[in-house]
Amino acid sequence: MQVQMERTLVIIKPDALNRSIVGEIISRFEKKGLKIVAMKMQRLQEEKLREHYGKHKDKDFFNDLIKYMSSIPSVLLVLEGKEAVDVVRKMTGNTVGRKAEPGTIRGDFSMSVQVNIVHASDSAEEAKREVRRFFSEEEIQHYSKLDFDWVYSSDEKK
Repeated sequence: MQVQMERTLVIIKPDALNRSIVGEIISRFEKKGLKIVAMKMQRLQEEKLREHYGKHKDKDFFNDLIKYMSSIPSVLLVLEGKEAVDVVRKMTGNTVGRKAEPGTIRGDFSMSVQVNIVHASDSAEEAKREVRRFFSEEEIQHYSKLDFDWVYSSDEKK
């Protein structure tokens, strides 16, 4: 049975790559039961970052954010699962790393508001836009995950 699941974008930021914790972050998402349907490493271009972070364009930190995010590659993921946007947001924790709860990705690995390990889509609508911004439809994989029956109850798969 193929069930429609929600998708969300995660960007594992340059600081995580530099600190060699990318695998640990991906592992947390996998262990939670989220399905990786797309993944790539890419040095993000300034133009695309300005579009992506456009809601912050009038803030003092905007140019520093663009410089930081384009400094070295990031790892981009599309994750799929039931209520994936909310699940991933809870897993990543408060945007300000020093305020994030222990056990969250930012709570365990970040002290900063900007150098905060990961970006995660903040709504289902935004996730759809962000996935399209960074991935073509051909890059998104469709496959049956073998542990699907052990992640969701039969009621949740309807």
